Amino acid sequence: MERESRTHIPYIALRGKAFFPDTLVGFDVGRDKSLKSIEIAMNRERLVAVSAQRNPEVNDPSGEDCYLTGVLIRIKQIVRRTDYVRVLAECGQRIRLENIYEENGALFCDYVLAEDLPADDEEELEAYVRAVKEAFIQYAKVLHPGSTAEARAMVEDVEDPAVLTNIIAEDLDVSFDEKQALLEIDYIPGRLEQLIELLNGETRIAMLSQKIQTKVMKNMDRSQQEYYLREQIKVMQDELGRETGEDDDAAQWLKKLDELQLEEKTDAKIRKEIQRFAKMPAMSPDANVSRTYIETILELPWHEASKTNINIKRAEKILNEDHYGLEKVKERILEHLAVMHLTKSIQGPILCLVGPPGVGKTSIARSIARATNREFIRMSLGGVRDEAEIRGHRRTYVGAIPGRIINSISEVGTNNPLFLLDEVDKLGNDFRGDPASALLEVLDPEQNKDFTDHYLEIPFDLSNVMFITTANTTQTIPRPLLDRMEVIELSSYIEEEKVRIAEDYLVPKVLKSYAIRKNQLTFSESAIREIIRYYTRESGVRNLERQIASVCRKVAKRIVTEKKNKYTVTKRNLENYLGAKIFREDLMNLEPGIGVTTGMAWTAVGGVTLQIESVRMPGSGHLILTGQMGDVMKESAQTAMGYIKSLSEKYGLDASVFKDNDIQIHIPEGATPKDGPSAGVTMCTALFSLLSGKKARRDIAMTGEITLQGNILPVGGIKEKVLAAYQQGIRKILLPKDNAADIEEIPKSVRSRLEFVLLEKAEDAFREVLISEESEKEN
Repeated sequence: MERESRTHIPYIALRGKAFFPDTLVGFDVGRDKSLKSIEIAMNRERLVAVSAQRNPEVNDPSGEDCYLTGVLIRIKQIVRRTDYVRVLAECGQRIRLENIYEENGALFCDYVLAEDLPADDEEELEAYVRAVKEAFIQYAKVLHPGSTAEARAMVEDVEDPAVLTNIIAEDLDVSFDEKQALLEIDYIPGRLEQLIELLNGETRIAMLSQKIQTKVMKNMDRSQQEYYLREQIKVMQDELGRETGEDDDAAQWLKKLDELQLEEKTDAKIRKEIQRFAKMPAMSPDANVSRTYIETILELPWHEASKTNINIKRAEKILNEDHYGLEKVKERILEHLAVMHLTKSIQGPILCLVGPPGVGKTSIARSIARATNREFIRMSLGGVRDEAEIRGHRRTYVGAIPGRIINSISEVGTNNPLFLLDEVDKLGNDFRGDPASALLEVLDPEQNKDFTDHYLEIPFDLSNVMFITTANTTQTIPRPLLDRMEVIELSSYIEEEKVRIAEDYLVPKVLKSYAIRKNQLTFSESAIREIIRYYTRESGVRNLERQIASVCRKVAKRIVTEKKNKYTVTKRNLENYLGAKIFREDLMNLEPGIGVTTGMAWTAVGGVTLQIESVRMPGSGHLILTGQMGDVMKESAQTAMGYIKSLSEKYGLDASVFKDNDIQIHIPEGATPKDGPSAGVTMCTALFSLLSGKKARRDIAMTGEITLQGNILPVGGIKEKVLAAYQQGIRKILLPKDNAADIEEIPKSVRSRLEFVLLEKAEDAFREVLISEESEKEN
């Protein structure tokens, strides 16, 4: 008789499962092909063929990876989750898979129904059925003593041998390989016999386990109850015929402790903890805590150190290889290394590299580590609020671990690495403690030789660690912490420096990472300048690298698709790669105007230029300030207004103009918060231009704090401010007289192209910026 067969049925390969007919099953589906098969089945008859994979680790199985005997299931319900689908299905008949193939992202199969071969002797079959039932009831009695009645009820009324086998096999707790072997047997008596063997085997194992339990309990009196689990392991080893060996962990730890030769107090504390561990039951939760603690201490690099090499010439060569420019920064670092070489120690202030993002603070620290032959550790402090991140958790807490300082040193395996504490200006604090205060002990050379982590509770010497910190600004660093550090400022790169960095470092680096040869892609200098001016506005070179990488990706695609092997990026074709310019050309309008002046400001990402706008309108003498000004900037505007009122008689300003008009000062880009006193002279000049009716030159940029007496006080960030103005096309700069020394910090290539005017009084700015009537007539 020809068996029923079907083709093109959705198929799912099961991992670690084997299903049996006449049962209800639930399983999860997460692989793409299986999900597609489920979707197809739901749109048809809800029928899916399933069989087990030979190796559950195979993620994308083919027909060769799957068993060819399975079952046909009918999906009753599916529940969709985020990453998978949960399926409830009813298992039908056994099937033999004849072909498994993929189509449209899903697996399909052709099958024929597997035939159950009956017994020739009915009495023999009945004997097998009774034996299976008795074996199952005995199995349930041993493994689940309270569920014997349920097991009896489950099989008592089942007369069909095949159904009986399926029900028991589905409930049996054995490996899927053994279940699969059972599923593949066509001859019913053979299947029953195999099932009896499995049931009896599992029953024997369970009885042996109970025997071990009983024997253990007999070997213990009431005073030995705490050693229950240890005695159980010993008896299990006896049953397996193995010799019982004493746990030698404690002995190994004591041997290692003797080799370390630690200080007397530290040695005594660790030794006491090891002795305490030896008395604990092996499976006790306290034993695991104690084991972790002891191993953490013994794994610390108490005496292991890198062989440092402070060769000043080599260090200078490495710094020059890795960084362009930054001459004063490199000089200060080399001085620091020279002192370390002479003193043979790291005594002295901690270096703090301060500068905008992308100027190379982290990479400089990495270069110092390479130059001195130290292991490099970087720990980001941005957003750290918990003191335990620095000092560790006390062992009274569940899941306690050492702080990140000790943990990082343990990972690198040396006690003299270069430890970079990144973003130290972004530390937070809350109810969990103050991490900045915890760092005081870490960074103080007088204290860190006995640094005590809360988890270790013993001192560890950090005096050989070379600590370097980085920050974008010193304003948010707590004063006591800043006092421990020597600040080295890394200012913004000028355009010339960015061009050299791009040509010498960034372009070769990106080409190498994208496997593009130098002769396949070249950047003209004009193209790099165009990227710097119109596609990036930053102090560092991080976005410049991203834009270069963007060009390289597009070229890589063309190399693959167009088979052309030589490309040149120029100023003319740059927009084909990066699209339209992101930033506008210089300032939109440098033409003189009434009530509008150009200022300079410092931000955490470098200098910027500001347009100060002022207008007057009929009103009642109010001063309106807009553009998200901070409190300090608002007070500067009020101070400037007060000073101009005091000059009204001297310059012939009508006093009624202050009473009968409202005056508004606005700084564009209103969504950006602005604060600080350095825009005082700029706002004062804009107000004087407005009230006097004289036009102000907008191609002159200025900065400085103003007083009610009209004095111009010094401000910070001069280099960054001047560079920002220079990049905007401004060539005349007004600075406070007391900032004259800061002009020397500006690169000579920029300084030589600028005209600087030093201000003592606000009236000096008026003379430079405001255009007199005679000058206007001449123009």
